[in-house]
Amino acid sequence: MESLGPGPNAAVMSVRKSADGLSKPYYRIGEVAALVGVKPHVIRYWEREFRSIRPTKSAKGHRVYSRRDVETLIRVRELLHEEGYTVAGARKRLFGHKEDARAFPEAPPRSSAQELLALRAEIEAFLLELETPS
Repeated sequence: MESLGPGPNAAVMSVRKSADGLSKPYYRIGEVAALVGVKPHVIRYWEREFRSIRPTKSAKGHRVYSRRDVETLIRVRELLHEEGYTVAGARKRLFGHKEDARAFPEAPPRSSAQELLALRAEIEAFLLELETPS
């Protein structure tokens, strides 16, 4: 029986090896696809779905990925292919990390209507005190 190529475990092993040994500061999309273990069109799709992946463009208009981009793409692949997350779930999981939390700060907690009305009353009372002469 002929082997049709390396099994799925070979791709996972190459991804893990490559995450530790990123030697160049920048990579082209073909190199990134080979490191991550997916096709280039998948990388382009993930760029649209994950804000933290933002390659720059070279003078010729080619996508140029930083080490951080490659590491993020490797993590995305792990979340989607190995851990079984959906794209939305992987996005939430990535943005839950400290480094992503700094880039996207949390919204302040919402106040209830009663709390806002009480705050308004305090402000109005304070303004009234300022208007009255002593």
